[in-house]
Amino acid sequence: MNRSVGRRGFLVSGAVVGAGTLLTACTSNAPEATAAPTQQSTAVGGTDNDKPGTQVVMGFSAPAADHGWIAAIAKNAEAQAKQYADVEFKAVEPTNDINQQISAVETLIQAKVDVLVILPNDGEQLNQVARKAMDAGIPVVNLDRVFPDKLSYRTWVGGDNYGMGVAAGHYIGEKLKEKGVTDPVILEIQGIATLPLTQDRSKGFADALKSYGFSVTAQQDAKFTVESGTQVAGNLLQAHKKIDAIWNHDDDQGIGVLAAIKEAGRDEFFMVGGAGSANAMRDIQSGGSVLEATVTYSPTMASSAVKLARLIAQGKGMSDLVENQVPQSITLASETVTKENVQTYLPLGFES
Repeated sequence: MNRSVGRRGFLVSGAVVGAGTLLTACTSNAPEATAAPTQQSTAVGGTDNDKPGTQVVMGFSAPAADHGWIAAIAKNAEAQAKQYADVEFKAVEPTNDINQQISAVETLIQAKVDVLVILPNDGEQLNQVARKAMDAGIPVVNLDRVFPDKLSYRTWVGGDNYGMGVAAGHYIGEKLKEKGVTDPVILEIQGIATLPLTQDRSKGFADALKSYGFSVTAQQDAKFTVESGTQVAGNLLQAHKKIDAIWNHDDDQGIGVLAAIKEAGRDEFFMVGGAGSANAMRDIQSGGSVLEATVTYSPTMASSAVKLARLIAQGKGMSDLVENQVPQSITLASETVTKENVQTYLPLGFES
């Protein structure tokens, strides 16, 4: 399995090409030699950008891999970089300490790398060092947690937190409508409630449920950890003797949530996960638990970030766009994984 290779619509395609070549369309019944060109021209890609090009030294910085999703980010980035003979990948020591990450990025700036890929512990707190890189002429590809100052990055690529909530809300809403449930008990287990990404997920969930006339009955955060997932789910199960559906924001903490559900012997409801871990997908595939679906927030975005960083450093554009340069931002779609399509998504899952 090679998770570094883009296999979904939102990833940069395997053969990335630059834009710029013009082809003139012909519309005539006359023989080819005498066919008159029309007045319209269409821009198409011109070269195969996956072929070796200008040598690129790429710096990479991310938080410590103490979470399955973060670990997969680093693995995908490194694996993607290895696909290119013209990329020298320089990853600094991952850390959850803000000051240490700032120092690590500064060493990459001093080393005069050609391009930087940064997943910051905190976008606001690393904003200044990213701006320092940009001011030094080093383009920054901002991965996932966004820098507030657009002058601090050349391109942002990340997931759609609001879209995760929308996808989960629609799955739950449609399922409950099909069952004829009119006043459902819907529980929401968040990650870290104070984070903007969590708030976006909750808003998307509430907005989608509202379109079915439903709302969240109870909401509690589980800090993205297995232990907290077990504790929070246990408390919610005790507080609600009847449950119709649960949305758990994060498949890593979902291991604990499912453990608590199994311990309680509850199965009158169904659950939707979040992020798209391989563990969750295998549970969905087996049908052996209440988990019926998960909505993606795929760490394959790191593979895309490396692809984009290489193109930016080489002054190239993307294959399916007519523009000559990589876009300023790319938001990946959140997709719903169910038993019907899990086989397609399983190779892209990360291990919790």
